[in-house]
Amino acid sequence: MKSWKDMKVIVLGAARQGTALSRYLAGQGARVILTDLRGPESLSADALALQDRGVELRLGGHPLEMLEGADMVCVSGGVPLTIPFLQEASRRGITLSNDSQVFMEACPAPIVGITGSAGKTTTTALLGLMARKYFEMKNSPRRAWVGGNIGNPLIDQVAEIHEDDLVILELSSFQLELMTVSPQVAVVLNITPNHLDRHGTMQAYTAAKARILHFQHQGDVAVLNRDDFGSWDLSSQLKSDLISFGFNRPEGTQYGTYIQKDSIWLQIDRQQLKMLPLDWIQLRGQHNISNVLAACAAAAAASLALPAIQSAVEEFTGVPHRLEFVRNVRGADWYNDSIATAPERTLAALESFQGPLILLLGGRDKDLPWDKLAAQVHSRVRHAVLFGEAAGLIGRALGTVQAGETLQSITECATLQEAVVKAAELAREGDTVLLSPGGTSYDAFKDFEERGEYFRQWVNAL
Repeated sequence: MKSWKDMKVIVLGAARQGTALSRYLAGQGARVILTDLRGPESLSADALALQDRGVELRLGGHPLEMLEGADMVCVSGGVPLTIPFLQEASRRGITLSNDSQVFMEACPAPIVGITGSAGKTTTTALLGLMARKYFEMKNSPRRAWVGGNIGNPLIDQVAEIHEDDLVILELSSFQLELMTVSPQVAVVLNITPNHLDRHGTMQAYTAAKARILHFQHQGDVAVLNRDDFGSWDLSSQLKSDLISFGFNRPEGTQYGTYIQKDSIWLQIDRQQLKMLPLDWIQLRGQHNISNVLAACAAAAAASLALPAIQSAVEEFTGVPHRLEFVRNVRGADWYNDSIATAPERTLAALESFQGPLILLLGGRDKDLPWDKLAAQVHSRVRHAVLFGEAAGLIGRALGTVQAGETLQSITECATLQEAVVKAAELAREGDTVLLSPGGTSYDAFKDFEERGEYFRQWVNAL
């Protein structure tokens, strides 16, 4: 393990990741400065308590003099690498890192890392349940640890993790763009336009995602999606073994999961193994079947037994804010898909429903194309209710309602709460009302989870 004793480390961002990392580094003997643009009134009690552990808090800005004598700068996921402080750190040759890199270097257990433009959290949570089931069925003291971008940085628990355990880690492009280490099993679910406001181009975004594979070794395993060009195109870069997933059977003797006769199958060692019937899957939508195929492939790569995989799929009902059923109001079903922070995610959500739809779109735009979603809204949605900062932009992308098409109205509201009230006025018995915004939550909420919680509250208050 790396020695942090007396190293000067600057941690940018005092949210959950930065706070957990600062606590760990201080415990390892590092001299830690935690810096944030916000003032003390905006920080959590956990962040403020770090001062009692010897962490220096520098709030309200990132003065360049902090870089004097620094050995490393650790960047929280929400901090762009283009800010002057980080540009100057790079110019001086100071190493840039983050909590995921530090965790993976310190972690004694094998790691399954999962990334992708959509489906990361669902796949991570399902695979975590498969691993827990596996250890329970064996009456094993081994543990499955689930964390990373899913909301639990895991750096706080690294001392409790044993070499026989298994870690399932969700990794975002923000985390990966600095990484110089790869997990033993690396899963790339898909690569579609996302976070272009941060990465600038699809090429840069794809390069960040691809880093999950770059530092693998012979004997490691990559899990790629045969049905997604962005993921499958990375197969030419592999230094590891490959297990793929997709709806159709893999070519030749390639290892992978697929669907045949209404069941999920695994092709491995020139054999075909039936894993489970599709009707055991409780999640809605083709995209979620793809997520289950991915989790099954990753479970095979991690040598989890079939009964544990089957039991987890049967039990798994999804993750909050991802096509989450809220309630039925006067005959209309309301769903919370606040996780959909890109138009591609909303497109996938639309494919999960039949019948009349009322769609709530809005939030903050990420410089992503809306044209494909706009076409689907006109053909699949009865009423579009727009809200938040991007309402006008989305309205221009949708254009006007045309006679003879499914779309009957487009309404712009200032806030999500007003959009809920408007959708309730429009809803009829048999309708589905779907919050699947296509934009981020940062125009009005801390994150997509807070947006989803408020949506749930307002729907339950109808």
